[in-house]
Amino acid sequence: MIVVTGALGFIGSCLVSQLNQEGHLRDLIVVDDFYKDWKEVNLDAKFIRDWIHRDLFLDFFRRIAPQVTFVYHLGARTDTAETDTAIFDQLNVEYSKEIWNICSKHQIPLVYASSAATYGDGSLGYVDNHQQVADFQPLNAYGRSKNDFDRWALQQESAPPFWAGLKFFNVYGPNENHKNRMASVVFHAFHQIRQTGQMKLFRSHKEGIADGHQQRDFVYVKDVVKVCYWLYQNQPESGLYNVGTGNARTFLDLVGATFEAMNIPTAIQFVDTPEDIRGTYQYFTEAKIDKILQAGYPTAFTSLEDGVKDYVQNYLKRGKYF
Repeated sequence: MIVVTGALGFIGSCLVSQLNQEGHLRDLIVVDDFYKDWKEVNLDAKFIRDWIHRDLFLDFFRRIAPQVTFVYHLGARTDTAETDTAIFDQLNVEYSKEIWNICSKHQIPLVYASSAATYGDGSLGYVDNHQQVADFQPLNAYGRSKNDFDRWALQQESAPPFWAGLKFFNVYGPNENHKNRMASVVFHAFHQIRQTGQMKLFRSHKEGIADGHQQRDFVYVKDVVKVCYWLYQNQPESGLYNVGTGNARTFLDLVGATFEAMNIPTAIQFVDTPEDIRGTYQYFTEAKIDKILQAGYPTAFTSLEDGVKDYVQNYLKRGKYF
């Protein structure tokens, strides 16, 4: 059996879909906070063996661990504007330690969600190098919690037979409807453009960077879950891996691709970045993906234009889920 935590979420639900497509129809256990029923549409029409509430899962896992063949731990508190560190410590660190320890005891391979937010302002680069993890200074409580767990994992003598902490960069794509403010710029652009004919982007507050020229490594969620499944099949050397395209693009590129996919003339208005995130705002991210490519990952990543077109035309316009 394969376990997917955070299965109601954006990447988790897409991973369940990918696993179904790969033939895993009766061996999936999904874990999440199922009191949040507005997210359950993400798992509609998917084949699942058992649904386990997050609060009940650890005891359940200890009982059935001998039957589990692989764990994807994608569940986390991901709100980058949240400042309550206790929530992050509980859900992103301590809960993850429990899963790690059970996987170690029963020798179950584990893939878990780290984050590109661990890199902070990027002054130390974006290389998935274990030697630098202790030096990173994330810009928010979410990033700190993810880096805290990465540091802890690297220090453990007892470990799963294979493990990978995936540093997801800026993921966009279907099944993110529930994320509200934290949804991708593509999602917000589509709805703003459809309603008003234009898109508002954050003005640059950093000298030397023009408005709209903030850059991110935007990676399509379908590529992300392909990486996840490849790790299940191949299990290369354990460790931290960046998951991005390796090619930073501007927000102007992203929004321009959205207008193009909607067949609407580009119209952009710049607004001030909200005060509560201005101090922690990243102006550039770009994954160094040599490590996963050298491990043997064979598939080229979807271009920004192709990913946005697929997302807009086949999912957002049609109200579909992956």
